[in-house]
Amino acid sequence: MKALRFEQFGTPDVLTHQDIPVPALNAGEVLVKVHAAAINPSDVKIVSGLFGGSVPRTPGRDFAGVVVEGDLAGKEVWGSGAGFGFRRDGAHADYVVLPSSWLSEKPANLSMAEAAAVGAPFVTAWHALVDVGALKAGETLLITGGLGAVGRAATQIARHLGARTIVAARSRAANEADDFIDLSKKDLPEAVRAATWGKGADVVLDAVGGPMFDPALKSLALGGRQLVITSVGQKRVEFDLADFYHNRSTLLGVDTAKLSGEEIAGILDQLRAAFDGGAFKKPPLREWDFDQAADAYRSTAAGEAMEKNVILMT
Repeated sequence: MKALRFEQFGTPDVLTHQDIPVPALNAGEVLVKVHAAAINPSDVKIVSGLFGGSVPRTPGRDFAGVVVEGDLAGKEVWGSGAGFGFRRDGAHADYVVLPSSWLSEKPANLSMAEAAAVGAPFVTAWHALVDVGALKAGETLLITGGLGAVGRAATQIARHLGARTIVAARSRAANEADDFIDLSKKDLPEAVRAATWGKGADVVLDAVGGPMFDPALKSLALGGRQLVITSVGQKRVEFDLADFYHNRSTLLGVDTAKLSGEEIAGILDQLRAAFDGGAFKKPPLREWDFDQAADAYRSTAAGEAMEKNVILMT
């Protein structure tokens, strides 16, 4: 079978196209014919070695395809594999092997490419807001870095839950939030207080971290929750501990790399119902042929477009 492989960690230049044997199945596993597989920034980081693991490997977390061997044979499925690319081979290949319990049936109203493009951003946003943050109807959610893939997914999920959304960013690109704060012109805590009649945000999804961590924390309402999923530019931050406990704030870390395959499949099942019910929009994407995969990785690494890069395997 055709597979995209890396035999050493590095930039997308280490990726090569190879012919390798179709993997054999262990008990409880299925063989999926991959029709489409997305490229996430985390896939680029996996190739760089940031996630550790061993080489050689096939990368690729998010995919959609058809089960051709094992339980569920003939089913159209989508997945976001646990440990794909660093603990086990991923989906940037003709076929991928994984436990049947890691699979979710693909939404009927999404194409293979569209289904592959949902994966990591929506799984991260859903896990953060629903499982960890317990966002409720009527609450206000502030998203820093809200124009990225996770932020856009979080905006849709918040609306689905009945929450109000404020996006804070330095570019007024198209977004569907209820309010927008231009960080190049406004102080974040002051702008959030103004937009919430002095209360502050009930929940913050901090998709930036680093220099945005403390301003986001200061934007919380009394008893608010701050969800942290990354830290861009710097890992160490400072904040006023007295202000933190006087505000009765809660700080919550979110790491989807720690989710099991079964947990991810459970989230995808809930997302499928929302996509099939029309609650979520189809994700914007750019399609690439498999022989262009390394170029697609370079595009993702450079952050060239808002669309998700998706490799077509058929």
